[in-house]
Amino acid sequence: MEAHLIEVLAMLVRWLHVIAGICWIGSSFYFVWLDHSLDAPPPESDEAKKGVSGELWAVHGGGFYNPQKYAVAPAKLPEKLHWFMWEAYTTWLSGTALLVLVYWLNAQSMMVDPSLLALTTHQAIAIGLGSMVVSWFVYDLLCRSPLGRHDGVVAVVVAALLTLLAWELTRLLGGRAAFIHVGASIGTIMAANVFFLIIPGQRRMVAAMRAGKKPNPQDGIRGKQRSVHNNYFTLPVVFIMISNHYAATYSHPQAWAVLALICAAGVLIRHYFNREHKGAHPWGYLVAGGALIAVVAVWTAPHVQALPPVSGPVTFNRVRTIVGQRCVACHSQTPTFTGITQPPAGVILTSPAGIVQNAQRIYQQVVVTRIMPLGNATQITDEERAVIAAWVTAGAPAN
Repeated sequence: MEAHLIEVLAMLVRWLHVIAGICWIGSSFYFVWLDHSLDAPPPESDEAKKGVSGELWAVHGGGFYNPQKYAVAPAKLPEKLHWFMWEAYTTWLSGTALLVLVYWLNAQSMMVDPSLLALTTHQAIAIGLGSMVVSWFVYDLLCRSPLGRHDGVVAVVVAALLTLLAWELTRLLGGRAAFIHVGASIGTIMAANVFFLIIPGQRRMVAAMRAGKKPNPQDGIRGKQRSVHNNYFTLPVVFIMISNHYAATYSHPQAWAVLALICAAGVLIRHYFNREHKGAHPWGYLVAGGALIAVVAVWTAPHVQALPPVSGPVTFNRVRTIVGQRCVACHSQTPTFTGITQPPAGVILTSPAGIVQNAQRIYQQVVVTRIMPLGNATQITDEERAVIAAWVTAGAPAN
């Protein structure tokens, strides 16, 4: 019952995480589009004299809108200001809670891969938590350094550091956990940008206005820089959120490089849209992003590792025995594996029909990607993988 309650809680937290993420990323996309779509008012117009640097007219949902942006701030602030911060905080808090519920509470099965490193639960969690904290401090110091004044340089260095993080985590943790913790590190950077830089800077600007003083433009400049960084992080982090469904990526021998290429593709595609909002048509970025995804698709194509020769006849009963010993702990109506309360992906392998029906899935996960059993917790052998491969190759007969 306790495990079931944890799973229900994880489901609800995941739902909240997705909803909050949609709100946060949606507002990021909208405001970047808005910034790039504003038209400067005529120099002698009332808007220009008020300090308006850009405006636009839009129609949506049967109404007309006229957003305006001030170069620094209006002469007088209205009593009511809308702030955009809770989307970010809710996304990070719910994502971290989900990380704890799904990964940290089941670290031995979800994070540790004994074939890489025999970590204790506390060591695995410390690596995951440390990657999130250290990533923020390194990124923040980089942005505050003299290099922070050069956006292109910062972009290259941050990309290199995140690639290094992915490489290191895939050496220490199971592939799925490594990917998720790279995403958690990026998400921490994004939320910390809002919490430590963007919102405090905006509060100082508002406080200065209320006190009749001129706001410090550096607060706006720094906040804008971090906001743009967050915008470019969005597509990579969204991919990482869904990556646990695609074992071909995180189970690849060079999973860190696969992740780096996909993230680079996401950044290029995001840059295309940002430039497109400005009226340019930089198709090269879109093509380059698509080319990287194509490279990943080819590179991660199924490739069966060399398996030992099978001794003895390959019968269905032999396959069923292997599945019963190595897979049924999770893939049954009542799983007995610690932390698993429902069969993953709804796959049940307790009956002959279930095994035959899911033969290709078993082959893909056990023989091709070798991601199952998770961390090889049930100690399946290469010879047993070879038996399954031979059975599926022969047409997965049920006798």
